[in-house]
Amino acid sequence: MSTTFQIDTSTSRANPTPAPMKRLTVPRIRSRKQDGKVEEPIVMLTAYTARQAQLLDAHCDILLVGDSLGQVIYGLPSTVPVTMEMMSNHGAAVVRGSYNSVVVVDMPFGSYEGSPQQAFDSAARLIKETGAAAVKLEGGKAMAETIAFITQRGIPVMGHVGLTPQAVNVLGGYAARGRTDAEAETILNDAIALDDAGAFAIVVEGVVEPIAIEVTRAVSCPTIGIGGSAQCDGQVLVTEDMLGMFERVPRFVKKFENIAGTIQQAAAAYAAEVRARTFPGEEQTYQPKD
Repeated sequence: MSTTFQIDTSTSRANPTPAPMKRLTVPRIRSRKQDGKVEEPIVMLTAYTARQAQLLDAHCDILLVGDSLGQVIYGLPSTVPVTMEMMSNHGAAVVRGSYNSVVVVDMPFGSYEGSPQQAFDSAARLIKETGAAAVKLEGGKAMAETIAFITQRGIPVMGHVGLTPQAVNVLGGYAARGRTDAEAETILNDAIALDDAGAFAIVVEGVVEPIAIEVTRAVSCPTIGIGGSAQCDGQVLVTEDMLGMFERVPRFVKKFENIAGTIQQAAAAYAAEVRARTFPGEEQTYQPKD
């Protein structure tokens, strides 16, 4: 006997999560690519809070709890200082606020590079503490053994090649990768190694478009582009960048809204009413009963 759940679309803080329904799974995401292509591109956005997850969830296949939260939420200069505690707390919030998307949590710098065992221990902690479906880690061929080790022990892994922000100190900045033949060959070989190691998807970030296309054709798992190509199997952006929360964004970002301007206008209107003593008004105050 099947059970049908009524989806409660309430967005109140007292009832933040809709009633249960069948969530997308990692195997379903992986199987979206058949014979080298996907019928419908995979949609991925970052999310860091339960409320943000509620608003994005119905429109996404994957919600990424990215270590970009270090810059977006905490004002850090890079993703390097992000901690396991940060990722765990925000990951759990996003899982609580979503019911449809596959939730993937970034593994922060220093939590997986030491050895496959260290990586598994960190990944297991994040999965247990957040309830997420998978983890993501950066790096190419050097991480292939680690990805195989983790996936063979029951934790799905999303790879990440090209521009890898955690390696900013080695790369010397956030410039696009793959402009030379040597770089292009490295990126392609990195992606193939991660695919062979069992990554269920690979983020391809900040690479010249022909290389993003070549990588997408070369690997059997879906590629998720960010500063790559529309021909990747899916796309991801930092949600705050896409919404126009920041004046300066990377070249590959399209601002679909200007939320920063909306917030500033609302704050200015609020401040004006407070100073004019017109807020709170009758509708926002309590009066004694007759």
